[in-house]
Amino acid sequence: MSLGISIVRNKRELSVAAVYAGLLLVLALVSPRFYHEEFLDTWVIAAPTLVLAVGATLVIIARQIDISIGSQFAVCAIVAGLLAKMDWSIPAIAGVAISAGAVMGAFNGVLVARLGLPSIVVTLATMVIFRQGLTWAREGEIVTNLPASFQWFGQSQAAGQRLIIIVAIAIFAIFAWAMNWLVVGRQVYAVGSDEEAARLAGVRPRRLVFGVFVLMGVLVGLASLLQCVRFAEVDPNTGLGLELEVIAAVVVGGTAITGGRGTMIGSLIGVALLGTIVSAMVFLSVAAQWDKVIEGIIILAAVASDGFGLRRRRP
Repeated sequence: MSLGISIVRNKRELSVAAVYAGLLLVLALVSPRFYHEEFLDTWVIAAPTLVLAVGATLVIIARQIDISIGSQFAVCAIVAGLLAKMDWSIPAIAGVAISAGAVMGAFNGVLVARLGLPSIVVTLATMVIFRQGLTWAREGEIVTNLPASFQWFGQSQAAGQRLIIIVAIAIFAIFAWAMNWLVVGRQVYAVGSDEEAARLAGVRPRRLVFGVFVLMGVLVGLASLLQCVRFAEVDPNTGLGLELEVIAAVVVGGTAITGGRGTMIGSLIGVALLGTIVSAMVFLSVAAQWDKVIEGIIILAAVASDGFGLRRRRP
């Protein structure tokens, strides 16, 4: 199934896209300045979330969950910041940050795929282990004074912003293509839909689930780098609550939390919608707690829609 056909056939994606378009229209009418002063920043801020959402989409379609994303993100960000202060080159920093993410993802993958432990229990535990381990190692100390050669990838802010968005969109496009056209993409859907049937069809579910968690870690490492280059310091508390933001965007975009169904384009729309809501409310000086209320309502609506759809499909 091609990406274009997937877009047309998924009613949830069309519904969320319509809500997003409506939000953009309202902003154009209420505050046209938003597009001149905030729209680009919205996508720069959302770029790391989009990269993480790509990985989370894979994990959830495979009928797993990873709530250690935020803690992994913090570890990779601190690693990147420390290496930047040591004047490492950006490619070397990226390689180490991605490798650190891959190792943490592999740790989750071994516990889930090899030992058969529930992913929600495993990643709840590793969320605490990674975060507390980082707190112990750094004693809460912020990595400050990151060199100019690291910030915005050593380019001007405008060029750096464009590069961040390009990298995020490229990652999205690659995985969207892979999920539609590669055999391994269809295998992820198969395992999420019915693991036993997938096994009988020749798929190795444990190997695939392990690979999905490793890929999640790789994308966490990359996303942390896209975040770090925007600032002159890295806080060990970065990424707190990030896993909920990412999972929310993926679920709102139409990926079934029960696995086996979802698309990358849906996750892109979910990230865009929730990111624009947050940015718009900040821009319009709305109290910060209201964006969480609205996000919660949207998530509940998405989950309820899944539930109703499942009931209709049942005989």
